Amino acid sequence: MFRVFAVLALGLGLGGGIGFLIAAANGVTLDGHDHGAHAHGSVEMPGVGHDHHDAIDLADDVAPDLSVELARDTMSGWNLRVETQNFRFAPEHAGQPDVPGEGHAHVYVNGEKIARLYGNWLHIPLLPENAQIEVTLNSNEHKTLRIDGVPISAVFS
Repeated sequence: MFRVFAVLALGLGLGGGIGFLIAAANGVTLDGHDHGAHAHGSVEMPGVGHDHHDAIDLADDVAPDLSVELARDTMSGWNLRVETQNFRFAPEHAGQPDVPGEGHAHVYVNGEKIARLYGNWLHIPLLPENAQIEVTLNSNEHKTLRIDGVPISAVFS
């Protein structure tokens, strides 16, 4: 029985060591990566995908309305409520061709994107003192929706 455990330990040690050597030789590090830089579950390649800096200018009469409320959660953190008119959250169409009047929202805290929102509510576990929260409406292809060049957004300070 001891021999089985000894062989198992030797195999795990050698396998792990060889794995670390191969990873190090290929530039793999243990510091992770930026999850906000891409969408999980999809493959993004250079020159393919979406550009978060693109925008769609809408006529005032068809543009959605956006309102935001922020309330302290009784258990922890904050609850963000997003209400829209002339706009439908469409998570099933994310990344697909744009359809007028549907898409999703982006939520920023102090200028840093923290979430993509596909519905009316978001729980934010922790906010820094005097945080500024901004919510923007975006198309299915992640383009910022605008009126006269101004993003459709709500800002909370």
